[in-house]
Amino acid sequence: MEQKDKYIRFDWAIKRLLRNKANFGVLEGFLTVLLGEEIHILEILESEGNQQREDDKFNRVDIKARNSKDEIILVEVQNTRELYYLERILYGVAKTITEHIDLGEIYSNVRKVYSISILYFDIGQGSDYLYHGQNTFLGVHTGDHLKVSTKEQGAIVRKLPAEIFPEYFLIRVNEFNKVAVTPLEEWIEYLKTGCIRPDTKVPGLEEARKKLVYYNMDKAEKLAYDRHIDAVMIQNDVLSTAKLEGHEEGHQLGLEEGRQRGLEEGIEKGIEKEKTITARKLKSLNIPVDTIMQVTGLSAEEIEQL
Repeated sequence: MEQKDKYIRFDWAIKRLLRNKANFGVLEGFLTVLLGEEIHILEILESEGNQQREDDKFNRVDIKARNSKDEIILVEVQNTRELYYLERILYGVAKTITEHIDLGEIYSNVRKVYSISILYFDIGQGSDYLYHGQNTFLGVHTGDHLKVSTKEQGAIVRKLPAEIFPEYFLIRVNEFNKVAVTPLEEWIEYLKTGCIRPDTKVPGLEEARKKLVYYNMDKAEKLAYDRHIDAVMIQNDVLSTAKLEGHEEGHQLGLEEGRQRGLEEGIEKGIEKEKTITARKLKSLNIPVDTIMQVTGLSAEEIEQL
């Protein structure tokens, strides 16, 4: 790969570049390909991922946008595993819905919300790299889709619940193992490898080739970006080691019950060990103490003693 063809990871782009209106085309292209309809972003809204401090959490970044249909789109990149992930994105969507309707407003003002998670960890079992969920109401006996009556512009119309309720997309990046043929597959290929085809015509990726070039960043930006990548790699390596230790200890106990107990105890010990190792490595990279506390759960005193 030539120097000019080294591209910035999407999570860093979300954190630093895609909030700029001049770069909306990259995110619009991704959303257009994923949602199957043309998306135009009007503005980037305030969210916890909008923090620009150096001690931001590196394992998760997000962006919240409002499109031309007045819908809210949440895009989140999660680099490392998180327990109760589904519960958290459900909470995030619910919070977003309530934040964008004032007390006393009529319910017709509730915004449609799309939740899009780009995941770099194993969330569970499944053979696909893309999962989509939305609310539907099916007749228990008839199997038909319920359409609800609602009022729009003085007329009564019928809508499917999916037109109102949130939609969820889970993109399991590490599970993508095929030659990219479709526009969506080209996007997933970029998310996984950081590579963009020189002749791509995929919406968003054309813009990304021009605007997400690593060597266009200044020295300070490159340094911050490299530290971010180092932190992600260290965390993933430590988590993989802890998981392996848990499996090995469970295997040595032999019996199925022993395996399960050993796995649980091994993972628990591995996680405790992981916290210390991660904190030590992050400290060596001069990552701020606040960030290390957020990532590991250790106290400032424990970190100082390392």
